[in-house]
Amino acid sequence: MTKMIRSQLVLAVVVSLASAVCFAQSGGEATYKAKCQSCHGSAGVPSAGMAKMMGIKPVSDPAIQKLTVPEMVASVKNGKGKMKPVAGLTDAQIKDAVTYYKGLK
Repeated sequence: MTKMIRSQLVLAVVVSLASAVCFAQSGGEATYKAKCQSCHGSAGVPSAGMAKMMGIKPVSDPAIQKLTVPEMVASVKNGKGKMKPVAGLTDAQIKDAVTYYKGLK
């Protein structure tokens, strides 16, 4: 009986941790889709018109790849070039969205 309870407890902990990890990962994706995707594209590649009008480079561009997460977070918070600051996000949401964006290929 004790082994069964212990097994169920371990299973519950594993499921809880897996859910927490999935939730954390989906938070960045959800924020990106809600606040960033319209300009930067769903796969990190802006439309040709948006790229030309706003000067947006794809995530695969070497200039974008060399940017650090803190540099990109600052751009989201303060704006950069034609990009205005993105309002209504916490620092954690911005960091999660930037991390998600940098993971796009």
